[in-house]
Amino acid sequence: MKVAVYSTRANNAQNVADQLTKKLQENQITVDNAQPDIVVSVGGDGTLLSAFQYYQSQLAHIRFIGVHTGHLGFYTDWRDYELDDLIKAIKADNGECISYPILDADVLFVGETRPKRYHAVNESTIKKVSSTLVADVYLKDKLFERFRGDGLCISTPTGSTAYNRSVGGAVVHPQLEVLQMAEIASINNRVFRTLGASIILAPDEWITIRPAHGGNFNFTADQVNVFNTPIEQIEYRIGEQKINFAKYRHTGFWNRVRNAFIGDGNED
Repeated sequence: MKVAVYSTRANNAQNVADQLTKKLQENQITVDNAQPDIVVSVGGDGTLLSAFQYYQSQLAHIRFIGVHTGHLGFYTDWRDYELDDLIKAIKADNGECISYPILDADVLFVGETRPKRYHAVNESTIKKVSSTLVADVYLKDKLFERFRGDGLCISTPTGSTAYNRSVGGAVVHPQLEVLQMAEIASINNRVFRTLGASIILAPDEWITIRPAHGGNFNFTADQVNVFNTPIEQIEYRIGEQKINFAKYRHTGFWNRVRNAFIGDGNED
């Protein structure tokens, strides 16, 4: 068993990561940040998304564990004061995991002949630099609509609780391997029309976005940002790979949603 410890540079997270590394070594568990079997992310959901980007080439044989040092997140099942219990769980590891779908985004930049692939656990967005985004949206290669507005957000089921939810998208259970497109401040009047609602596509369907009228765009895939760049088109699909979490103690999805957005109902 080889374990990597990935953390932010925030003082509290770094201190917890140092404590965890020491405890792993004291328990004869190999710490290997280059070729790990398990990646322990220490910080919050943002830290785990960064860890995913860092280790994305090794997804086939890596499982993730999230330790949060602040507010409870969607991907972090352990608290910073539970390191001893986490060590026991790692020592008793039986290889079980729970898997979530990820998003593939193939971006063809203007002047290039081949697209560049990006991956996201939560979502990807496209926006126009300093003006309205005008883009043709294709579903399975058939034109669906011409979008006008601030931008578009394409999310995974687990990412449906993030930016997608804040712009009015639906919350989707991660066992449904679908992708969702939500509008960001679309323009709807007597001249310009969009669907005006998020859409959810089946696993074998895909979305192609072709920006119109040239110009530069801002593209994101989780915490990866490509700013002020001309884009020919973006194709989104549910990825063939998944992100795997070690199944030591895993909070159910709807419990996560309730804890994050509703609470225990005891507040005045």
